[in-house]
Amino acid sequence: MRCVTTANTSPVPDDVAHLRETVAGLFPALRADLEALVRIPSVSNAAFDQAHVAASADAVAALLRDAGMPEVQILHATGVAGPLGAPAVVARRPAPEGAPTVLLYAHHDVQPPGDDADWDGDPFEPVERDGRLYGRGAADDKAGVVAHVGALRALGDELGVGVTVFVEGEEEVGSPSFLPFLTQHRDLLAADVIVVADSTNWKVGVPALTTSLRGLVDCDVEVAVLDHAVHSGMFGGPVLDALTLLSRLITTLHDDAGNVAVAGLVAADEPEVDYAEADFRADAGILDGVRLAGDGTLSGRLWTKPALSVIGIDAPSVARASNTLVPAATAKLSLRLAPGQDPAAAMTALRAHLEAHAPFGARVTVRDGEQGKPFQAPGDSAAMQAARWAFETSWGTPPVDIGVGGSIPFIADLLEVFPEASILVTGVEDPDSRAHGANESVHLAELEKVVLAEALLLARLGFGER
Repeated sequence: MRCVTTANTSPVPDDVAHLRETVAGLFPALRADLEALVRIPSVSNAAFDQAHVAASADAVAALLRDAGMPEVQILHATGVAGPLGAPAVVARRPAPEGAPTVLLYAHHDVQPPGDDADWDGDPFEPVERDGRLYGRGAADDKAGVVAHVGALRALGDELGVGVTVFVEGEEEVGSPSFLPFLTQHRDLLAADVIVVADSTNWKVGVPALTTSLRGLVDCDVEVAVLDHAVHSGMFGGPVLDALTLLSRLITTLHDDAGNVAVAGLVAADEPEVDYAEADFRADAGILDGVRLAGDGTLSGRLWTKPALSVIGIDAPSVARASNTLVPAATAKLSLRLAPGQDPAAAMTALRAHLEAHAPFGARVTVRDGEQGKPFQAPGDSAAMQAARWAFETSWGTPPVDIGVGGSIPFIADLLEVFPEASILVTGVEDPDSRAHGANESVHLAELEKVVLAEALLLARLGFGER
């Protein structure tokens, strides 16, 4: 690996204009490629036909070969019993002497479509409306695949860097074999700069670079009060049912303003940009009259402070309820972590809080779940400077540094295996993309700008000092 630097050189204005024209000429074919990918229902959830995920990998491999990548493979991690996980596509073009290598990441698997009735059309039949292409995966993350393919086509043999493209097939189910894949194929994937095209832009017309991601821990907490269910009339009063006590325990997790009240969790600095409340309410679909929770800026509450949610409860349904005291009830808690927070320490703090606040002496049992580290990118690295130039040149306006309230746990895996690499998290989505939801879409004009920005970034990195 080599140190990535940027000289006071970049493609001259005529080169930028030529590249912009090239991308514009390529874009109709890129759109057609995206539509073809969307038509493949590559849902990686095990309840769906995994033959479609394999077909999606084949289609991505064909696109990368067509983009001029000389080495293209479909690979798995390997376990004791054989292949692990879903098929990933790895394509390589070795670096010229003295030049850096750039790893371009995306994923070709998608979320389940949900209820077809919630969509305005077939989730897997792409359709354009008002400049947006609708379909499952149109934004998350088959647009990321197309961004990489488009940048490679645009530069062709003018690439001044080595490029490795890594398109995994199981991101939407948590990338369970990601770390084994990285370690087993470390030499194949090693890079100086890693570009993750799986985030969002600030809004249509304003690009963004994702410089922070919240981490994640989750757990199941069970509250038990009885050996078995008993008649609510015969025993109710002196004994509070498990659902009532679980509810009382849950209410201790936030203060009266809605801030997380678990001692020992950290918060990072407030972001430099804020989220307009009206936009946030519209984007989130908040009902009229519902007050927002927490203190500080909206962007800080979303990006740099912890957030704790109840995402599931095991309890009798209303339809099956009987006049008995529920003996035990379980809730699943999801805790998003601020940049700088150690996940193990956060889990310890959450467990201590739950056990210390057991209501009425109820038995509280906490079962640990997933853990993912938060991410904070340095804002002034050479790769980040190159990305800022590329995005501003493509959009005509400087990119905004944003955080993302969600988590991308595999970023921590990338840093663990490649600690010297510079990681850039870029966006193909915008606030209207509705990734994971019904009527997911990508703004086509913005996607064209993403393709140009990535081509400019690769060109700029190839012009760096050697």
